Amino acid sequence: MSQVQRGLGRFTPRTPPQAQDGAGKARPRWFFLITPRWLGWHLFAVVAFWGMLWLGDWQFHRAEGGNALSWAYTFEWPIFAVMGAVFWGKTIVDEWKARGPAAQAAADQDDATSAADDLPLPLPRRPAPRVDGAEPDQDDPELAAYNAYLARLNDQVKGHGRWHGLR
Repeated sequence: MSQVQRGLGRFTPRTPPQAQDGAGKARPRWFFLITPRWLGWHLFAVVAFWGMLWLGDWQFHRAEGGNALSWAYTFEWPIFAVMGAVFWGKTIVDEWKARGPAAQAAADQDDATSAADDLPLPLPRRPAPRVDGAEPDQDDPELAAYNAYLARLNDQVKGHGRWHGLR
């Protein structure tokens, strides 16, 4: 596994082991849709969908009453409702795929990897000073030229901004 994956975590979601009911039988794949957490999200999605449609209807009645700006909102709120429904459907599909047999096999394989893969990368260490007293970066001519360029820019901007009270 690459260092990026180890440092930032897995890119694929981990799935829990196959849930079982009280009799020891495996639950169906769609069972997550009727858990209390998901039922709450379903309720929120339905209320939000109907709420946005209601707001569109409200804006329509305001537009009929003479508020010209409400005509734009009359069409925007139903579009928001459709976008929310599409997003909700995609969320369910993504979760369905994450709980599929292929994802379960990948999760089992990930669990079989060593614990060292889950450790964070060590912080980079500063190079030790040289024995002769010189800094390690002083030997690099490109770095010295760049530092001289930055010093020159700093000298050029000294005093700028004083006339408007920033310094």
